[in-house]
This record gives sequence, structure tokens and C-alpha cells, in this order.
Amino acid sequence: MNFDELKTISSHFSTTEKMPVLFLGHGSPMNAIEENIFVEGWRSIGKTIPKPNAIICISAHWETRGTKVTALEKPKTIHDFYGFPKALFDVEYPAPGSPELAEELQYIIKSTDVDLDKMWGFDHGSWSVIKFLYPNADIPMIELSLDVYKTPQQHYELAKELNALRRKGILIIGSGNIVHNLRALNWHEPNAGYEWAYEVNDTFKNIITSGNHLQLFNLQEKGEAFNLAIPSMEHYLPSIYALALQEKDEEITLFNDQMVYGSLSMLSFKIG
Repeated sequence: MNFDELKTISSHFSTTEKMPVLFLGHGSPMNAIEENIFVEGWRSIGKTIPKPNAIICISAHWETRGTKVTALEKPKTIHDFYGFPKALFDVEYPAPGSPELAEELQYIIKSTDVDLDKMWGFDHGSWSVIKFLYPNADIPMIELSLDVYKTPQQHYELAKELNALRRKGILIIGSGNIVHNLRALNWHEPNAGYEWAYEVNDTFKNIITSGNHLQLFNLQEKGEAFNLAIPSMEHYLPSIYALALQEKDEEITLFNDQMVYGSLSMLSFKIG
């Protein structure tokens, strides 16, 4: 990052110690209104992080053609699901947006054009988990979309361009699930997983603890277990955004490492 790029970030956000990075396995939207071990895990990890100046969330639930970033002063809470209790639809997360941060992403991301979006808000991939980290909804937040035309490696390289923001008090959060196959859910086993789901979850943990990120890009080529665990990429890609920001010798802390309903991994991690 050159001096001019650093200057534009400095105009809006003060310099801080390097912020950690999170990947949150968000699971069912119902977690937003329940008390369980996953909620406890999100709350606990939030207590280990300095209060950020702002949040960038890369959610599995915002796929676009091209790369977009939310640029509204007051983003809406999106209830992007159906068939759930009214109490879940009543949840609002009125955190402010940050058009200034959105514009800075346009400036610092060089690998692709970034469009300012004034229609999207906070989908449940963001608010259903971040509400437990910051229940007062007082941290400005934006979402960065997943371009459906990019390869995993292209997403990884794009994510690296966000790195300087960590030293401006920006908390970057990827929200998805490593193992995510809703068609294979086993409603009779809420606290168990299929053998293939555990295989993929364990392989992923071995990859990230070894630091060999090149293996992240071709998991679906590793066999049937991986095709079952990752039938589509949108829930997996947010983990790549988080891992791309790992610097040399930064530790990874795993939490909420549990399989639910056979084919859904709640594995989450903190970098730094």
C-alpha cells in the first residue's frame, strides 16, 4: 500500500493496533433468537477483541455479478429466509452503515471494480451472528459481496487487498459454514455429523493450522466427501477471505467446532 492509499484511509479512521480477523460459522437463522453453545462462543470471542472503528462482513448470503459493497447510511435488516417463527422476523439490527468506508474499498481494491450498492442491507449471514458480538448495534458496518464469477484464488487475492484496514480498527468478518449441505440434513441427529462431514471439517482444520493456503482452492477436487460437504461455494468462500488476511506467525484460535444435523459445521476461528 502506497502513501496515498494509506492517507485516504487515515482521513476517516484512526491508526490502531492490528485488529484480529474472524470467520463465523453462522448455521441456522434460529441461532439469532436462541441461547446455545454457539451463541456463547460468539459472545465470548467478542470479549477478546478491541472495540472496532467499523466492521466489514463478507456474508455467504450476498452473491452478485461483480463485486459490490453496501454504501447506505442506514442499512435495512434483511430477513432473507422463510418458514421461521415471527420472533425471528421481528429481529432488527439497526447498526449504522459507513459510506466512507465503502468508498475507501473502491479506492484500495485494485484487482477489480467495486460498485457502491444502495439497495442491499444486512442479511442474516451478518446480523444473526454479529448481534451477539455487538448487541448495541453501535459499530458502523458494511457488507462486501461475493462475485459469483471469481475463482476461490481470485477471492483470496482480493481479500489480501483489505489487509491495511486491520491497522485502522476495522474488524473483518467472514460468515458462512465450512460444511454446508442443507439437502443432506438429518433432523433426527441435532448434535452429530456424517462421516464425510467430519472428514472435510478435519481436513480443513489441518490445512489452516498448517498454513498451507494453496490447498484451500481445490477442496472440491479431493473426492466425494468434499463434493457432499461443499456442494456450492458461497458458504465456504467467506473462510477464504478471513484466511487471506493471516499474516506470518499469526495464530488461529478455533471455537464452536461442532457438527449439527449431520451436514452442517459450526466451526469458527479467530486470526490474531
